[in-house]
Amino acid sequence: MRVFSVPEPCRSLAVAITGASGTLYATRFLARAVRYFDPLYLTLSGPAVRVAREELGLELDLERFEPRQLLPGVPGAEKIRYYRKTDYDAPFASGSAAPDAMVVVPCSMGTLGRIVAGTSDDLVHRAADVMLKERRKLILVIRETPLSLVHARNILAATEAGATVMPAAPGLYHRPASVEDMVDFVVFRLLDHLGVRDKEARRWMVEPE
Repeated sequence: MRVFSVPEPCRSLAVAITGASGTLYATRFLARAVRYFDPLYLTLSGPAVRVAREELGLELDLERFEPRQLLPGVPGAEKIRYYRKTDYDAPFASGSAAPDAMVVVPCSMGTLGRIVAGTSDDLVHRAADVMLKERRKLILVIRETPLSLVHARNILAATEAGATVMPAAPGLYHRPASVEDMVDFVVFRLLDHLGVRDKEARRWMVEPE
């Protein structure tokens, strides 16, 4: 009988939001993550701001940004430590202070390609590079379709380098009644891979506690 190991719980976490469509995945994930991780770091790419405006109607100013602008009304949002994409003084930009895990959600194909190539031209790419070299958990939540051969090769290369590539592909067996239900399916799977078993997760043939 094959025994599957349960991931060790992560305590510290870095989250990066890039310009791929799917900002709701990031906000729903962060709203859950503030319950479980301390410290919780956050950085955004430039295109992420435009996508947040188009998809969620959020007007974000990265010069005066505070996480509560991204998570209005979410308890604990003030605990998130935000760093600009050019801030290489961020703790998670160094292997000596690397967090237990990092999630890039959503992860654009451009970000995936730069991570695979090791071209650290902003904090998102540098932090991901740190996670790979320190053999820490790195999860890339890609959201693109269809995939080109270049994308497929980059996914393979990222996996070979030690990252977990998790497409934003929600299941439907829990009969989602809203977009949020579909997004949360991916959010709970993300938490699973970070060692967190959220009691509200809808699982195959298992009722939430």
